[in-house]
Amino acid sequence: MDYRVLLYYKYVPIEDPETLTKEHLKFCKELGLKGRIHIGAEGINGTVSGTVEQTDAYMAAMREHPLFSDMVFKIDEAEGHAFKKMHVRHRKQIVNLSLEEDVNPNELTGNYLEPKEFFEKMQDHNTIVIDVRNDYEYDLGHFRGAVRPDVKTFRDTPEWFRKNKDKFEGKTILTYCTGGIRCEKFSGWLKREGFEDVHQLHGGIVTYGKDPEVKGQLWDGKCYVFDERISVPVNQVEHVIVARDYFDGQPCERYVNCANPECNKQIICSEENEHKYLRGCTHECRVHPRNLYVKEHGLTEAQIKERLAAIGEELVHA
Repeated sequence: MDYRVLLYYKYVPIEDPETLTKEHLKFCKELGLKGRIHIGAEGINGTVSGTVEQTDAYMAAMREHPLFSDMVFKIDEAEGHAFKKMHVRHRKQIVNLSLEEDVNPNELTGNYLEPKEFFEKMQDHNTIVIDVRNDYEYDLGHFRGAVRPDVKTFRDTPEWFRKNKDKFEGKTILTYCTGGIRCEKFSGWLKREGFEDVHQLHGGIVTYGKDPEVKGQLWDGKCYVFDERISVPVNQVEHVIVARDYFDGQPCERYVNCANPECNKQIICSEENEHKYLRGCTHECRVHPRNLYVKEHGLTEAQIKERLAAIGEELVHA
């Protein structure tokens, strides 16, 4: 059975988002879809997976809805569901920049650039390309030469930008994100901050990677996605690994979560190092009493001591 993943969003005023949230969850479950959708007064943002038949039915129904008739869906082929469950949640904002006065992308946003235009413009010497995603997304893959804001979450980006504002004065600014939704708001915020030459990649990285002319060129690594796949390829011409193993710095594109559930930090880690370090990002996480790796593999205390000794650590009981 063929499956697909749909990625989509639309900024559109929704009068009663709470009611629509409940109705939409029921509808998605009836169709048999799985995924994650956020609905708020400013619009809808979703990723869902299902069979070709299910996703076709979903897109058809959405296009019959007066608010979503011109919805653009980004479609990825998949081997199965990309999610375990179906969640539709009401959110005050579908994209949170934590601004005192939020940006409405329907009123203010950066100039849209199609993949070919973006490809050409980012090679201009006066252009600065800004990745408006989170740091762990950038670390797995990014446009060559793109600026990596030192932020853990998207809502921290405006503060970081204000602190580094002098680096961008007089420059052509290009922004990009996974599907385009974060750029819509952030590029509008940049214009409100006084920057005039502001552009965004229309459709995001996902659209850029599928463009038949550009073929994802000048992208290095893979694109992080928020589902079971973890990442998807972008550059169809050459694949350059930019991510590095958390433990030994070797090229690696495999993300895992720290085995300590109280930490749960995402780290890039080879299978070999996952076993070597008990999937713990620090010594404290490796010896944590709730370490999930230890539980999954049924390790005895003697085996834990042996693994720790191999990396120059010892098991000390509190």
